Amino acid sequence: MSTESRVSAQPEVGLGTDLTVVIPAYNEERRLGPTLDAVRAHLDASDQGEWELIVVDDGSTDRTAEIAAEAAAADPRVQLIRGERNRGKGHALRRGVLASHGRRVLVTDADLAAPIEELDHLDKALAEGPTAAIGSRARPGATIGAHQHRLRELLGRTGNFLIRSVAVPGIRDTQCGFKLFDGDRAREAFAASRLRGWGIDVEILQYFRRAGWPVAEVPVRWSHQEGSKVRPLDYVRVLAELTALKARAVRRADLLATLCFLALSFVLYSGRWTSPDHRYLIDSMQDQNQWEWFFAVTAENVRHLDNPLFTTLQNFPDGVNLMANTVMLGLSVPLAPLTWLFGPALALNVAMTGGLAATAVSWYRLIAKRLVPHRGAAAVGAGLAAFAPPMISHANAHPNFIVLFMIPLIIERALRLCEGTRVVRDGVILGLYTTYQIFLGEEPLLLAVLGMLLFAAAYALVRRDVARASWRPLARGLGIALAVALPLIAFPLYWQFFGPQSYKSVLHGDHANNSPLAFLAFAERSLAGSKDTADALAMNPTEQNAFYGWPLAALAFAIVVRLWERPVVKALTVTVLGAALLSLGQKFRVPLTDVVLPGPWALLADRPLFESVIEARVGMVCAPALGMLLALALARLLAPRPTPAAHGYAGLAAVAVALLPIVPAPLTAVDRVEVPPYIAEGTWRDHLGEDETLVPIPVPDAAHAEALHWQTTAGLGFRLPGGYFNGPWGPDRVGIYGPSPRHTSNLLRQVSETGRIPRVTPAWRAAAREDLKFWRAGVLVLPPQPNDGQLRTTVDALVGRPGQWVNGVWVWDLHRGS
Repeated sequence: MSTESRVSAQPEVGLGTDLTVVIPAYNEERRLGPTLDAVRAHLDASDQGEWELIVVDDGSTDRTAEIAAEAAAADPRVQLIRGERNRGKGHALRRGVLASHGRRVLVTDADLAAPIEELDHLDKALAEGPTAAIGSRARPGATIGAHQHRLRELLGRTGNFLIRSVAVPGIRDTQCGFKLFDGDRAREAFAASRLRGWGIDVEILQYFRRAGWPVAEVPVRWSHQEGSKVRPLDYVRVLAELTALKARAVRRADLLATLCFLALSFVLYSGRWTSPDHRYLIDSMQDQNQWEWFFAVTAENVRHLDNPLFTTLQNFPDGVNLMANTVMLGLSVPLAPLTWLFGPALALNVAMTGGLAATAVSWYRLIAKRLVPHRGAAAVGAGLAAFAPPMISHANAHPNFIVLFMIPLIIERALRLCEGTRVVRDGVILGLYTTYQIFLGEEPLLLAVLGMLLFAAAYALVRRDVARASWRPLARGLGIALAVALPLIAFPLYWQFFGPQSYKSVLHGDHANNSPLAFLAFAERSLAGSKDTADALAMNPTEQNAFYGWPLAALAFAIVVRLWERPVVKALTVTVLGAALLSLGQKFRVPLTDVVLPGPWALLADRPLFESVIEARVGMVCAPALGMLLALALARLLAPRPTPAAHGYAGLAAVAVALLPIVPAPLTAVDRVEVPPYIAEGTWRDHLGEDETLVPIPVPDAAHAEALHWQTTAGLGFRLPGGYFNGPWGPDRVGIYGPSPRHTSNLLRQVSETGRIPRVTPAWRAAAREDLKFWRAGVLVLPPQPNDGQLRTTVDALVGRPGQWVNGVWVWDLHRGS
């Protein structure tokens, strides 16, 4: 049996009604009577045509319903909808609007905080074309007659800001209870609504925005009324309602795409997830040790509130400029609690697995929003952007090159700036996004900007009308973004480029470019890949920066030819070709010939910032551009047709043939080298004094950084000379990988690699004493390794006495003389 009833003096008003006023009421016996009188008087006195007034009693426990019933009995245009229990403002408004017949529908609170006379302003705004005109206390021109208590007003403004930021950006006042709607659209929106509480206002405005129905925000007079039913905590409830609404509104296709990306990422790293502390990605070389150390040292700096931009735990006593290294403070700092609880290996696993999946989701959202509405096409395009062979190569070792979820967000915000609708807001957000990306990775940001410039230049040439309309708001927004970002990044960047252990540029050698053949070949971890082929065309397994395969290249060519009339296809084509050409380096050899040609990278190679870039990485810009071309083609192939077309099936088959060879295999993980018990069990504490270093033999460098794992296992309890990092070398402070070479470290590295025992002269012993003093060495530690006998003999000669076998390692305790 229904617990709600409807009261009116005569049959419902017909379809000729011009205006319906809906008033939700709960325990409003003191205000409802005067409100109804004021509304009726104004509607009779103004030119509103035929009108009806609907009061929805939301289960009041006082005389509210009786007062409304009396008004309905006295005036047939007044109706009462009665509910026997309180269900919330949203439920009451929904019942009232759905019972309306007016060509326009006004919803207003029973306290008339916004006087009914303000209806004239809303009417005027609605007549100019919008589908809704909503009263606003935040727009210029609004007047506040009586303010709320300062604390209540502050809480209200804060809540309103959070609400509009989450749900309806651009509308300054969502909660003013005075809104005029086009009647048919209001009934459609309220019929689709689900919320019962105060969040109904935002839900309806969100529906209008998604439907593309314009909303005008109109400044009104407003005065706080004592006895208001809105409490400060109601804003928190609204946020909770909207969060639940947003979760329910997620499309199944979007959720499925997200789960697929997460599953792909997990499978990729499955070899390490079986036991994060004891499994190692063999193709990462020494990078996994380095990155775990970065996460550990950042967590340690956060725990002790130390400088997160510098440490002397490596490369003692000179230290390491962490801002000049890729420590990814944007992730390593937020994940510090995870590092404290479960260790850096698990934290790094979470960062790389989750970050790669988040990157795919971010590309998916950008493609679905800006390029193609078809979710399947967007998912395939995003999958190529995030799981392309170059991304899989870097997934072995470089989280800063796979955790790129901010890049699509930055692109989307730049596109919004081009629209010029909310330049200040979008400029501020772009500045914040860019700042955060700098703390995730500066080189990927630089490459992304390069790709955006290629796309923008090409698009501007083919759509000059768009370029003319966009450049001013874009320039203004970029200026705002710069003004926001500079104060936030000025000191970290100063430290990076001018602080202790800063350097000018990093030398990468003569083979840091892509071969043209690399774009047609398959990567080592691709289904059709070959280690020998990939090794011949790339610096190492972590730098296979092209390798898209000839089938995908052929498919991309066919897509471009078929869709060439579209400006976005022309711009994406220029982006792919421009990035590929730049990645060939300063000079490249024409395949199958001895002809060497100059490359366009020569124009940038010596420029600031670009001088440290590995130019082959520019080829990674092709991945999202190819993904977008693929999404455009798939959207066309999958578009509904009256009858299936043979060419559609052929096109889908071509996509499958192009993508199948580059499907990635899980990354190769092996059992990790065990940490010597001397380190793992803490025996080292017996031989190390305060401010002394533990010196592994040979001294750690970029190719031999297992000692960093020792250090993280020991809770960063001791310092190391040497290490694996980027730092300065020589008077010109050229960037190198690892520490500046010293006589003793060079000698021990030579013995380790060749197995030849040198003749240790007094000069070598003097150099060793000088180096050990510089390092403040307290103990030398030689773990079992190839050529460890030759190393032990050499160290015995340098120190002047034999080492001792202690808990799994050879030890020279320098406190006992040397």
